[in-house]
Amino acid sequence: MSPVLAGILQLVALIGALALAYRPLGDYMAKVYSSTRHLRVEKWIYRSIGANPDTEMRWTAYLRGVLAFSAVGVLFLYLLQRVQGGLPGSLGFSSIDPDQAFNTAASFVANTNWQSYYGEQAMGHVVQTGGLAVQNFVSAAVGIAVAVALVRGFARSRTGELGNFWADLVRGTIRILLPLSVAGAVILVACGAIQNFAGIHEVGQFTGGSQEWNGGAVASQEVIKELGTNGGGYFNANSAHPFENPGAFSNLFEVFLILLIPFALTRTFGRMVGSVRQGYAILATMATIWLGFVALMMWTEYHHGGPAFEIAGGAMEGKETRFGIGASALFSVSTTLTSTGAVNSFHSSNTAFGGGINLLGMMLGEIAPGGVGSGLYGMLIMAVIAVFIAGLMVGRTPEYLGKKIGTREIKFAACYILVTPALVLGFTAAAMALDTPANSMTNSGAHGFSEILYAYTSGANNNGSAFAGLNADTQWFNTTIGIAMLLGRFLPMVFVLALAGSLAEQKPVPATAGTLRTEKPLFTGLLVGAILIITGLTYFPALALGPLAEGLA
Repeated sequence: MSPVLAGILQLVALIGALALAYRPLGDYMAKVYSSTRHLRVEKWIYRSIGANPDTEMRWTAYLRGVLAFSAVGVLFLYLLQRVQGGLPGSLGFSSIDPDQAFNTAASFVANTNWQSYYGEQAMGHVVQTGGLAVQNFVSAAVGIAVAVALVRGFARSRTGELGNFWADLVRGTIRILLPLSVAGAVILVACGAIQNFAGIHEVGQFTGGSQEWNGGAVASQEVIKELGTNGGGYFNANSAHPFENPGAFSNLFEVFLILLIPFALTRTFGRMVGSVRQGYAILATMATIWLGFVALMMWTEYHHGGPAFEIAGGAMEGKETRFGIGASALFSVSTTLTSTGAVNSFHSSNTAFGGGINLLGMMLGEIAPGGVGSGLYGMLIMAVIAVFIAGLMVGRTPEYLGKKIGTREIKFAACYILVTPALVLGFTAAAMALDTPANSMTNSGAHGFSEILYAYTSGANNNGSAFAGLNADTQWFNTTIGIAMLLGRFLPMVFVLALAGSLAEQKPVPATAGTLRTEKPLFTGLLVGAILIITGLTYFPALALGPLAEGLA
């Protein structure tokens, strides 16, 4: 079987699996967030934190809950790393330095999981399981909760109430993420992923010495790393490591986990607003962009010119022979179009245009299908922008899902789409202007610029993948990328929840003959165009200095 055919067959199998899971999971999540019933274990949690799950919150109260919970998470994870040297199960590792501890705490709470450390050489069992793995669950649940709050803003009228953050957080964790993670961990263990609390042990004898590896609860952390679109690996090689990703089937299963909830949430959205066809329109937009990026990535990685590429059957440098080009291309596009950041190959070793595709996927806002929750609310923000543009074209007040998109709503949406580019381009410019950050680049010229641009794009978009080649374990990068991750996560949430509150207060507007049908293919095409034009042009000058310049050289 040719490598190209193998890649296409894997893509078809993945689409089939996602299609089978789409309706049942999407409908189930809609029931979870619409239910008034509380499980017994959930009641215990509410009592322990002093929360009343039946109290409705306006957007300001909902936001306070998000920020307070996340701030406590950053503080707890920071302190846990700082005292690691005195904890049991630390495997002899010392405490983490202040700047790196801040970076890691900000990273995992912001659902970014950027890592400036070697996991197997820095983090013991307690920090991995009691700190990082816990944040993999709750940071993902926070993202889904904010998305559900925005959906309620569209679905409700004449009220500013968006639900209860604590109830949404607990339900997302207990009823959705935990059950799926348990089932997924069992599958990964069956595939060969390790699951233990073993210490450091010597592996084999080699010329000049031997290797040492530590065990860990890898399968359970791996599954929520992918399912929650987190991305932080137990080992430095991430999903290219055989302990995390043993073979071809586990690789395809992990891609399935990455895409499962973000795609299914479009069904949840359709159910909650009372029109599954609206959900299908958002799904079609996400799928169109995702499939287009996968096709472009496979084309540039398989068919790039040169004798070395022809002998290898494509661009094999930096890729695992267990997976090959097709599976590596599929994995990299799926992680950079979501906020996952897991990698099974070195993105720096992609062809110049392949690296540019990964960069552009993050720059679009990771909305195809995006992170758990963040992908849906990012796409809905772009839908608001698209109907506003359509309204300007035909000279009438724009409407979306029965709500008028006025000056207030479009200001919130505009602020949302401007925050991340300002962070990415501002920090990249500062890093390139100073001598110390530039010294961390392994490469010079356009590729070196891409290393720094990729780092801040990954951080501010809460992706977490690395281009490789950049020494990010410095005070400058640990601090600035940490700030970019926090601002890139929580500032957009402010505008999302403010928009949700504004929409929920409106009374519904009846559809007329002039109303734009947002469930039709015409709107899907308009939305795809708006995404590519608005976000693509924002970053075009930066892309021209990096991957485009390298690819055309």
